[in-house]
Amino acid sequence: MDDTRFADSTDQDLLASHVAGEPDAFGELARRHRDRLWAVALRTLGDREEAADAVQDALVSAFRAAHTFRGQSAVTTWLHRITVNACLDRIRKASSRKTSPVNDPERLDQLLEPHESAEAPAERQDLHRELFAALATLPAAQRAALVLVDMQGYPVAEAGRILDVPVGTVKSRCARGRARLAPLLTHLRGTGDSGERDTGRNRTARTSVPPAAGPRDAGTSDPAGVKGGGGRT
Repeated sequence: MDDTRFADSTDQDLLASHVAGEPDAFGELARRHRDRLWAVALRTLGDREEAADAVQDALVSAFRAAHTFRGQSAVTTWLHRITVNACLDRIRKASSRKTSPVNDPERLDQLLEPHESAEAPAERQDLHRELFAALATLPAAQRAALVLVDMQGYPVAEAGRILDVPVGTVKSRCARGRARLAPLLTHLRGTGDSGERDTGRNRTARTSVPPAAGPRDAGTSDPAGVKGGGGRT
């Protein structure tokens, strides 16, 4: 597909074009947003395969439900909401199967960027492993809120729109999640990490969850291809 073909189209234009029958419009929409959706799914689920499946499920759902979009929120908010719901569904199903949290060091290694695994200081890798192990102990709703606010840097109001809950509920979930994480991560406070970003929004430095490495372009432009592309973050 010509990368400049939809250069002047907004997300809402692309969604409308998809509904009208334009075959490439949704692929462009997925290309624009897949990295952020993938980052949220990976950090919520703590597993590459599960995250890839969740994003693929979400994009397929969005592809099929595009005609229901009424413009009451931004398209990106709508896509994030579908993705988070797909993640929460997987967490609930795993809980019903009594699946234990992710605590295998080799699986936690997969959460690091490939270049970080090879080049980052051991201290940074250890911090990320411990962070994801701690996140896996939280209830799904608290984990999703913390991922959006503390790790992805979304404003609380935007996180509320994504999660489809009031702002106060997001704040409550974040506060409870941070309180539960505090005893697990106390020993990490004061750990220097020049790669961390401080958005200065919605949280204090003492209680925030350190952000993980950001997503990388997977090169996928259609919903059916996201699973394969999700292997790279």
